[in-house]
Amino acid sequence: MRLAAGVEYDGSGFYGWQRQRQAPTVQECLEEALGRVADHSLQVHCAGRTDTGVHARCQVVHFETHAQRSERSWVLGANTVLRAGITVLWVRPVPEQFHARFSARRRAYRYRILNRWVRPAIERGRVAWVRRPLDAALMHAAAQRLLGEQDFSSFRAAGCQARSPVRTVYSASVARQGHEIRFEIEANAFVYHMVRNLAGALIAVGQGQKPPQWISELLAQRGRSAAAVTAPAEGLYFLAPAYPDFPELPTGIEVGFP
Repeated sequence: MRLAAGVEYDGSGFYGWQRQRQAPTVQECLEEALGRVADHSLQVHCAGRTDTGVHARCQVVHFETHAQRSERSWVLGANTVLRAGITVLWVRPVPEQFHARFSARRRAYRYRILNRWVRPAIERGRVAWVRRPLDAALMHAAAQRLLGEQDFSSFRAAGCQARSPVRTVYSASVARQGHEIRFEIEANAFVYHMVRNLAGALIAVGQGQKPPQWISELLAQRGRSAAAVTAPAEGLYFLAPAYPDFPELPTGIEVGFP
C-alpha cells in the first residue's frame, strides 16, 4: 500500500532533507518515526529536497507499507516520537502511480527577509536579516522578469545535477509587511539554489545597487560569474507542491481535524 504524507519542519536544527553521514536529517528522522508506527523499516520520497537550514510548510512524501493504520494513528504515532522541529500534518492513501516528486506539477517557495537595522531575536534562524533599507516595489518589478520559460543557468549552483537549466516560472512577487519582505515564487521545478540565488539578486536591486532590468541581463548571460551572492538558507521556505492529478491531497498549509 502506498501512502502520502504532508510534513512541516523547521530546518534550522537539521542538515537538510536527505539522509547522509551528518545527522540529524529530516528524512532520517521521518523514516525512523513512521517505521516505528508501521513496525517495519521504510523509505520516504519527497516532493523537493531542501538544504541545511531550509524550512518547509507542507513538504509531501510517499512511502510503502503493509501496516493497516488509521490516519489519526499515523499522524499521532509519528508525532509522538519525532524530535521537535518536525510535524506530520496528514496521511492519505494514494494510487500506486502517485510519486511525491514526479507527480508534482508545480512547487512554491517563500523567501522571508527581516528588513530593519537591528538583528532578529524571536525570528532568528527563520528569516534572513538585511539591515539596509530595501525597496520592495523595485524588487517586485525585477521579479516580473522571471516569468515564463527561461534558462536559469545564471541562478544555478555549481553542484546542480539537473539535466536542463530551463524552468517555467508561473508567478513571482515581492511584498512588504511591516519590517518583513516576502519573495514568493511558483514554478514547475527549480534548479539547485535557484530561489536563494534569485533572492540575492533581488536584494541587490532593492538596495539600489542594480536596476530591475539587471535580472533580464543576468538571465541572458547564462552564467553565475556576474550574479549576486547566494542569500542565506534560513529565510527560505518550501511552501507546497501542486498535484492537479490528485486533487484529494491537502497540500495547502491549512490542516483540519481528521
